[in-house]
Amino acid sequence: MKRVLISVYDKTGVEKMAQSFSDNGYEIISTGGTARYLKEKGFKVIDISEITHFKEMLDGRVKTLHPKIHGGLLAIRSNLEHMKTLEEENIGTVDAVVVNLYPFFDNVHKDIDFDEKVEFIDIGGPTMLRSAAKNFRDVIVICDPTDYDEVIEQMKSGEVSFKTRKRLAGKVFNLTSAYDAAISNFLLDEEYPEYLTLSLRKKEQLRYGENPHQRAALYENMSEKGLMNHFEQIQGKKLSYNNINDLDVAFKSVYEFDEPACVGLKHKCPCGVAIGKDTAEAYQKAYESDPVSIFGGIVAFNRKITSKTAAKLVKIFLEVIVAPDYEDEALEIFKKKKNLRILKSLVKPTNNYAINSVDGGMLIQSTDKGVVEEFKTVTTAQPTSEQITDMAFGIKAIKNCTSNAILIVKDQQTLGICGGQVNRIWAAQQALERANMDEKTSKGAVLVSDAFFPFSDVVQEAAKYGIGAIVQPGGSIRDKDSIQEADNNNIPMAFTGVRHFKH
Repeated sequence: MKRVLISVYDKTGVEKMAQSFSDNGYEIISTGGTARYLKEKGFKVIDISEITHFKEMLDGRVKTLHPKIHGGLLAIRSNLEHMKTLEEENIGTVDAVVVNLYPFFDNVHKDIDFDEKVEFIDIGGPTMLRSAAKNFRDVIVICDPTDYDEVIEQMKSGEVSFKTRKRLAGKVFNLTSAYDAAISNFLLDEEYPEYLTLSLRKKEQLRYGENPHQRAALYENMSEKGLMNHFEQIQGKKLSYNNINDLDVAFKSVYEFDEPACVGLKHKCPCGVAIGKDTAEAYQKAYESDPVSIFGGIVAFNRKITSKTAAKLVKIFLEVIVAPDYEDEALEIFKKKKNLRILKSLVKPTNNYAINSVDGGMLIQSTDKGVVEEFKTVTTAQPTSEQITDMAFGIKAIKNCTSNAILIVKDQQTLGICGGQVNRIWAAQQALERANMDEKTSKGAVLVSDAFFPFSDVVQEAAKYGIGAIVQPGGSIRDKDSIQEADNNNIPMAFTGVRHFKH
């Protein structure tokens, strides 16, 4: 008689699966809570200790780790020596395994003791799954309740196909590798270990990638909290690949600020950044920074959105709004635009590493966290307290702009942003031109640069527009030329000593 071993933490659909095996002549072996559950449901169950002739021990840590189990799983049925050994050792075959694991993924994020988290590391479950998966030609292995129906249907016809068995075995190793990666990341204190192990679970198949001919999916990180595994979508269409990319940058950008802030963003680069006394004022200032580019963009906040703010937001077409919370009246206003995606963020940014795929490998680096808020004035002219405030604001705002980047800032509001240029003077020229659109003036504003000036041309251009002060990292071999040009034009210039490239 064939036997199936059923041991599941998640009991969704397990009765249906057990019934199918029973109907097909399998004896059911089970453990602990699963055995009790199935017995209560009326199934005839053989307790694991009746097979191993060894009681469960160490609070259940040891119950399936036994030759009577793994011999029955790993024996190749067509290998006469294997089958002879089973007979000599009085070991019966185990022909199917239905196992899912302790919920380490869920509990590693919880506010519980370290030792409690360790107890959610499953040992017996992955070991049985791996043994069964290696011998998938002879053993049906199921680790995901969503596969029950397919197996049940195929068993009705008499046999689970080789193709299905192989796929189910592949799912096992897919699961156990992610499970082990999450545990490794939990236990290892090394910043850059010998092997980079990522624990990612598919959250959603996306319609397409950056372009309609590209396939794409969203995977959530099982090792750490972040926006993509801790948000609630309140309304609107499904997020697209480009939405998610932009959303990530907007979300991180707005939380650079402690004050009520708003970031408008298009194509992974902020187009308007501002802080205000509340979300309504912050949004209005961010909108006025670039009312053209924000159309069809993403808007992020670090405070609850009020009905007053919502009334402003629905006046233009936006793709996504993300905030930590919303007034009920604000959500009612958003319902007027049913396709507008409204997201509630349940965490603040938590990324510690940035990973970039390159052909044949991965680049990994620590994220660019923190900014310098003390500035070294290198010119004769000294910045005012208001200009220093705008410098601090501008450095936070420029961190998430694509390099080369230049910002024009006044009264803690961006007036002109240009990023992603191949040289710094073009970035400066375009940012200064944008700051003067719609009769706005940049006179007295602060010019912010994400990296040093290789030449004095940016200072010369800034002087033409009446820029009031400049802040940049410094560090060029020609710093003295830029300092001299600033002195010639009586423009205060400060150095931060910290570059903020973002490629």
